[in-house]
Amino acid sequence: MRPRVLPVLLLALTLLCSCTGPGFQGGGDPATPTYSAATAAPAQLSVVAEADPAAAAEHASRVLFRTADVAVLARDGDRPGTLLGASAAVSLGVPLLLQPAGGDDAGVGRELDRLGAGTVLAVGEARAPAAAPGDTRRTVITVAATPASLSDAGIRLGAMQKVPDGAAASAIAGLSPGNARALEMANAIAVQSPSSSSPSTGKARKVPAVHRGRPLADTVVLGTGGPEVLAGLATARAAGARVVLSGTTDPRASSDVVAALAQARPRSVMALGAPFAGDDDLDWQLATATTGRQLPGGGQLVFPGRTLVALYGTPGTAALGVLGEQGLDASIARARQHAARYDKLVDGPVVPTFEIIATVASSVAGPDGNYSTEIDPATLRPWVVAAERAGLYVVLDLQPGRADFLTQAKQYQSLLQLPNVGLALDPEWRLGPGELPLQQIGSVGIDEINRVAGWLASLTRSKLLPQKLLVLHQFRVSMIQGRDRLDTSHPELAVVLHADGQGTQGNKQATWRTLHQDLPSGQLFWGWKNFYDEDHPMLTPEQTVAQVNPRPNLISYQ
Repeated sequence: MRPRVLPVLLLALTLLCSCTGPGFQGGGDPATPTYSAATAAPAQLSVVAEADPAAAAEHASRVLFRTADVAVLARDGDRPGTLLGASAAVSLGVPLLLQPAGGDDAGVGRELDRLGAGTVLAVGEARAPAAAPGDTRRTVITVAATPASLSDAGIRLGAMQKVPDGAAASAIAGLSPGNARALEMANAIAVQSPSSSSPSTGKARKVPAVHRGRPLADTVVLGTGGPEVLAGLATARAAGARVVLSGTTDPRASSDVVAALAQARPRSVMALGAPFAGDDDLDWQLATATTGRQLPGGGQLVFPGRTLVALYGTPGTAALGVLGEQGLDASIARARQHAARYDKLVDGPVVPTFEIIATVASSVAGPDGNYSTEIDPATLRPWVVAAERAGLYVVLDLQPGRADFLTQAKQYQSLLQLPNVGLALDPEWRLGPGELPLQQIGSVGIDEINRVAGWLASLTRSKLLPQKLLVLHQFRVSMIQGRDRLDTSHPELAVVLHADGQGTQGNKQATWRTLHQDLPSGQLFWGWKNFYDEDHPMLTPEQTVAQVNPRPNLISYQ
């Protein structure tokens, strides 16, 4: 994996870089600083996935800081203290640690020792961690969880920001090292603001000035937004790292995230959040997102979140479907018209699509004897390129005759390497020795399909491509033998079972129900085909959405 990878975001993108170089914060004299913090450039990919907030805070501190003469401490579960502790930590440029609610602060003590933190600012309910007998090297400055108390301690904060429930992560991620706002809960109860003091002396104390470490401007912290990440996010912003929040561990899922990653291209990433535990795919997902390539409709995951509406056929002949009834420009316009009829019927973007029959089953053997005519990829490329420019997705459909699907798929690798191109396998036209098109309904074994899926997934991953659509056409159970063993484990692919039945709506619905039985494990998506001439009657878009259950992700017209 290249050293330039990057993370993700969710409700609001908070891609913030540290705009200030090393400087001084606190109540001391900036001219004679004696306190400092040193950041640490993380590994290319670091994962902080502890579910316990205190443990996650310590881990994030270890990853992002080498030393810090000053540290901020809040108590796990004390939301006002954590929010204002985050403000103080970012303002000072030092880590935020959490004292466990259960009282065992041995981990906090070890991290303070590792940092060399001789001064601890304890905010809100936090108290001094237990020290060894006779150890007087650490000064603890205790303040209430109020902006006034922090001001008394010499912490210079910007304007107050009320933080609603559920918005703590985004508020902390938005803190600026140059002008950290005072974060306060929206429903906070007024707290008396005592003078900051050291428990050992009772004298008012101010936090000393801190010489900030080098901002980690080329580091991105990808946070899931859960409660266990709050202190780690503050530590990240204090270190000058960029923060991107996401509701998922897959950075390919959001168009905003992909765009942000492509723009930032960080040298290192810290993934922060319990859901990242055991995620073995994060490295290549980050690398893929950083390319900035997006699917029509945004992001790099085909489904869920969008609906594809496709014209089926092959360029240059009306006999094989509506796609060939007009030229390229008119086909793009017609595909858009079909898709537009679904815009108000479904949630999420509706993407016009071409499903192009790239290999056409033939009644004659042809030069290669496989009873399939393979259209030259160069002939199809103008359609694929024009579709991409127009915001259309493209599916290449294979009717292999006596050839096998993998052999034919590899002939179109040059087109499948484009970000907006997926693949469809049509077992109706997969024939055995001695069989001929239109004389038998073909079939394929699941092992052949799984080989295609593995090859396409490997191509997608190696080329850092957005997720690929893999469509399996079917209108009889016998067309895919051993379907219960279909491999759906490839995160590079979105696999669609596409019901190609035609005729009366009663018969089509019966086929639809049958195909939903004895399914393989894993995530599957569904496709439905409307036939202009063979359906009696053909469903309208409104009827398709209302009557086909579950709602299809891919709707094609032939």
